[in-house]
Amino acid sequence: MHLIPEFPASKLPHVGTTIFSVMSQLAQEEGAINLGQGFPGFPIDEHLISLVNKAMSAGYNQYAPMPGWPALREAIALKMKRLWDMDINPNAEITITAGGSQAIFTAIGALIQPGDEVILFAPAYDCYAPAIELNGGVVKWVELEYPHWNIPWDKLESAYSSKTKLVMINTPHNPTGKVWSADEMSKMANWILEKQLFLISDEVYEHITFDDRPHTSMALFKEIRQQTMLVYSFGKTFHATGWKMGYAIGPENWMREFRKQHQFNVFTCHTPTQVAFAEYMKDTTIYDAISPMYQAKRNLIMSALQNPVFEAVLTEGTYFQLLKWKGVSELSDVELAKKWTIENKITLIPISVFFPSQIDMRLFRLCFAKEDNDLIEAAARLNQIQ
Repeated sequence: MHLIPEFPASKLPHVGTTIFSVMSQLAQEEGAINLGQGFPGFPIDEHLISLVNKAMSAGYNQYAPMPGWPALREAIALKMKRLWDMDINPNAEITITAGGSQAIFTAIGALIQPGDEVILFAPAYDCYAPAIELNGGVVKWVELEYPHWNIPWDKLESAYSSKTKLVMINTPHNPTGKVWSADEMSKMANWILEKQLFLISDEVYEHITFDDRPHTSMALFKEIRQQTMLVYSFGKTFHATGWKMGYAIGPENWMREFRKQHQFNVFTCHTPTQVAFAEYMKDTTIYDAISPMYQAKRNLIMSALQNPVFEAVLTEGTYFQLLKWKGVSELSDVELAKKWTIENKITLIPISVFFPSQIDMRLFRLCFAKEDNDLIEAAARLNQIQ
């Protein structure tokens, strides 16, 4: 008799199907407008599509070099020099990845050893903690202070120990829309330097900020250059999340270990797209229209939303907006989100899922990276909620 071996215990016993998958499936079943999952709902630049097609037709269909297409890495280095006066060796310090999440996972895997502690700020994007735990690390949470999502520096100091190895930050911040100021970033850089820690700076929404509030990159702080990994996303910037393309920039010793793991999980990324991006990035004006376009969409839905039961927590960046629900119900925020999807045909994400404690603040995240007519209809449906 053939015996089937018992499957081992889960490495992520507390992780199930994400709220994004659950709510998106429910939205599809109910025919709801889905403002939950964070992806653009409008076409990308036809010129970019033509460049990908051109690369395919020209024969760029085989493996690119493991670190990424050389011309693309050079284009990224030029961009970072132009924006932040950052001198980068594109051959040794830039790797093209299968999206920002893979870059984050690999950066953590290259650095974290069992027992290392990593400080995360809550609410946090949901891929951070699992990547740390899978590598044997220990997450130390520090909750940002509502409603301005400021860093509680005293609590950050308390979270630090002799085992702390890494801090992860995200600006512009998902899910809150917070954009860290230059003063906050400088203070964090000094703290990282003082504590002799490593830093991962998730800056995938770098080109989406509002009301003349600038993004400040950790690339600006040369004193911690050798301790910092920067993560970016072509998908977020150029509205093509399904292409799963991003990149990481880091010091040579960290990137060397990064590439050791990168070569054995994805090896390399889609060649025609890399060739296309290298050409597309030559036009530096393409970035200028991104923030104004998203700010107009944010303003459109917020001006159409006239329901006093919702209070806007104004976003400073990303394509997300938080709404504070001021109604009365015994239902949890997750249950409320499901109820509205079923009854009002509008899907939001409760941000309790971004907190380790699942704290219910009656805050909901909506994605306004959608067609204008969908945003107007979404606001009309939100206006019916009591």
